[in-house]
Amino acid sequence: MNRRKTRRISHSQRRGAPSEGQWRQRENEQQQSEGKAQVGEVHKEKQKPRQHEEGTVPKGTCQTMCPAQELRNREAQNRLHHFEMLAGTEKDRRPKADPSRAVKEYSRPAAGKDATKPSDLRPPPVLLKTVNYLIDDIAAAPSLHPWTEVYSFVFDRLRAVKQDMIIQRVSGLDCVVILERTVRFLIYASFRLCGEPLRLYDPRINDTHLQEYLSWLLDCYATETGPHPNQEEFQSLSLLYNLGSPRATQHIMQLPLRLRSTPSIKLALSINQAYLERNPVRLLRSAQKLNFLQTCALHRHLATCHRDLLLLYSHGYSSRNCRFPLDRLAELLFLDTSLTAQLCRAYGVEVNQDNQVVFSKTAFKDPEQGKLRCMLYHSRTSEKQRPHC
Repeated sequence: MNRRKTRRISHSQRRGAPSEGQWRQRENEQQQSEGKAQVGEVHKEKQKPRQHEEGTVPKGTCQTMCPAQELRNREAQNRLHHFEMLAGTEKDRRPKADPSRAVKEYSRPAAGKDATKPSDLRPPPVLLKTVNYLIDDIAAAPSLHPWTEVYSFVFDRLRAVKQDMIIQRVSGLDCVVILERTVRFLIYASFRLCGEPLRLYDPRINDTHLQEYLSWLLDCYATETGPHPNQEEFQSLSLLYNLGSPRATQHIMQLPLRLRSTPSIKLALSINQAYLERNPVRLLRSAQKLNFLQTCALHRHLATCHRDLLLLYSHGYSSRNCRFPLDRLAELLFLDTSLTAQLCRAYGVEVNQDNQVVFSKTAFKDPEQGKLRCMLYHSRTSEKQRPHC
């Protein structure tokens, strides 16, 4: 018996809802109308006079490193860092704050929270005073340790300084000095804390903030009238830290010839050229002319240079009867003899009992990830005089 095929009708169609094609058509029309409305709003926003925007920039009135209200709140909530506690109250159930040591902490922007209150914002002279305190009295203090905790405290408070600067659109010489001192601190931290556990120091976060500060500082040099007596130093630091970067190289090449011909920048350019040409011998030889902070900026590229040099020599001096003096290799690598032997063995390069290196292109191998710690090869850099941040 033939059965009649019945077409199933959905519940929405029984109630007179539009079909699938009609629904899609209505949705497209609605999206187009919403898009036109958004474009109109953006167009109106662009037509707003800039004078009105500039007139609403808040100006800070807080004359202390930490706003009074925040200090009271953190003291009541027991959220003081022990660097900020009043001497003698550290072991109390609720330690007291030392107004001369407390510094405004960084807080993420939150809905309903007014971050533009003048009483919570520090003007540029107070921000500069705060940065000087953080660098001179906290980061450079030999009695405060461990340095990972010092870094964490200073890094957080510097973020709060940056936040106040952005809200107030700080510019001028105070802005430049703040950025310069912050860049020095972050470059030094990238060297000193290299190899620390991620829970104590994250190199990617440090690098992200350092790149932002560098970009901001170089923009100040380009757009604001001087004098900028430290521009040569930071232009060279930027190139050494971003070695091989086309953007950093192009920026240097666009500088005025007078600035580009200064000793620090010429040295940075020659090291960058050696890096681009994969010439580790010339790069490491030139790196010995750098000062301490410049070496800190370069150091994250040194592990690659060491590997390239050992690989190059493993092919160039690969012979059963060929021996290379270990002390000569140590000079080329800019390392102590003992560390040079340790580095050779990490890459499978033999060092015999007579302190001679036996290169072999078949024996060279890359160490397992995490086995080669960069911080073990910082000895020569640490011997140099450390400048003040």
